[in-house]
Amino acid sequence: MIYIYNDFGGTHTTSLAAAYHLKQLPQSERKLTKEEILNVKYFNKLTKADFGKIIFHGMDEDGNSVYTIGRKRNKYVIPALKEMSLLLQEKFKFDEKIVFSNTSPTVPFAMSMGGFFSRGLKIDFIGVPLLVIGAKQCCDNIYRLVENTKEIGKTTFAENIIVLENEMYK
Repeated sequence: MIYIYNDFGGTHTTSLAAAYHLKQLPQSERKLTKEEILNVKYFNKLTKADFGKIIFHGMDEDGNSVYTIGRKRNKYVIPALKEMSLLLQEKFKFDEKIVFSNTSPTVPFAMSMGGFFSRGLKIDFIGVPLLVIGAKQCCDNIYRLVENTKEIGKTTFAENIIVLENEMYK
């Protein structure tokens, strides 16, 4: 199985989701510390050149691959990836389940502004503290989103390609 977490930039909520999925962050209800947040691989480290790249984060405890992608505002990226996956599955006769999970609904205002200042304007002394505040605000939602994504991945659906919009995590 392949999990692909996606959002606008692919460097904040997706990186946190991948870290939770891979058990690199504590799986508890407590808020993350600043150090835990800033030490997450790829958190606030990707650039404009990384948009649209599918980035491998690791293998989970069940041997499933975990990836992230930043799709910008383009609403066609995930549908196009779904169609490409279906085409490849049909042509090459493989039935690997792929779960696309949108982390955008978890993004609080502080994180949006922090990303804008840090990644967009390169003003880290304003952006990074806002990103940390935002990550602390949404870490529980991201954890629950990841747990739900994993549960859906384990269920048997008629489709091998599943797209989760996750609107319930707003």
